[in-house]
Amino acid sequence: MKIAFDAKRFFHNTSGLGNYSRDLVRILATYFPENEYILLNKNKSERGSDILDFPDVDFVKTTKGSLSRQLEMGKDAQHHNADIFHGLSGELPLKWDKKPIKKIVTIHDLIFMRFPQYYSFFDRKIHFWKFKKAADSADKIIAISQQTKQDIIQFLNVPESKIEVIYQGCHKAFKEQQSEEFIQKTKEKYKLPERFVLNVGTIEERKNLLNVVKALKDTDIPLVVVGKKTKYSKKVERFVHQNKIKADFLEGVSMDELAVIYKLADIFIYPSLFEGFGIPVIEALFSKTVVITSNISCLPEAGGPDSVYVDPNNHLDIQAKIKFLWQNESERKRRAEKGFEFVQKFNDQPIAQELIKLYANILQ
Repeated sequence: MKIAFDAKRFFHNTSGLGNYSRDLVRILATYFPENEYILLNKNKSERGSDILDFPDVDFVKTTKGSLSRQLEMGKDAQHHNADIFHGLSGELPLKWDKKPIKKIVTIHDLIFMRFPQYYSFFDRKIHFWKFKKAADSADKIIAISQQTKQDIIQFLNVPESKIEVIYQGCHKAFKEQQSEEFIQKTKEKYKLPERFVLNVGTIEERKNLLNVVKALKDTDIPLVVVGKKTKYSKKVERFVHQNKIKADFLEGVSMDELAVIYKLADIFIYPSLFEGFGIPVIEALFSKTVVITSNISCLPEAGGPDSVYVDPNNHLDIQAKIKFLWQNESERKRRAEKGFEFVQKFNDQPIAQELIKLYANILQ
């Protein structure tokens, strides 16, 4: 099989969609090297350059033009005799020639439909048009969670039979054991407390960090936050300063450093109001760190039966669960071990097998 990917996010996104794109191509190239994988984009970047070292992965420069991704990329894939075109971020090209090619699109979430207040009117209209167009023209849609599948059926009016749920994994750094020297270096570099609660993700309203700091008010429990700041960060930082909460905000952390920080944390807290999947939850589980997360959206799918669930809108519930785990080392360890067993379903090989099975079935 020859599979072509829209590689814009692969080369240019540092977080969510970029990580998904790079991990997907990496695991396919690792476990199914008999296929050809071509990455279509205007240009390359240093990101993902290690994946281009695989003998079965090639970069193909797409036809130039301001709308080349929409108007030329599909035809470029056909020109290179691809059997399948896989749009990795909710979009598919609009133009194709007559050569046969199967089309797959991955849809991560429809948050712009569920939480329209976080998006401008223009962005909502553009997102809906792109996603609807891709969903209609695709032969198969990959949803990254059951929650996303239900949203695609509800908001895009797509028949259930057209959608396949294939979970995503996480970066290999979270499954590796870093050296003692590197762990110590990371600890010193970021001046990490001996014990702390960790939160990871862009500091935006939907991620609900304000309720975490409210939960930590009048406790001595330190918080470490790793994530890009937004306007909402000011609200969180104001509350932290006014209430003398022990909190450190870190940016520019490498994947290997982040993997160390997860392992050093006593508790990982992620009370998001809505997610397409919630990769930080599985990053924590792979790190053998107990998770507290929301009892809504897809988060119980990612967290499994042994994570601790809270009402994300109730900071007193969050506080009670943090205190309970903070004071119970044996319970933290028990849940972390069970969580580690559960998270193996999000390992590279089973995900690669599901993807290849879908590709093979679509060509029959």
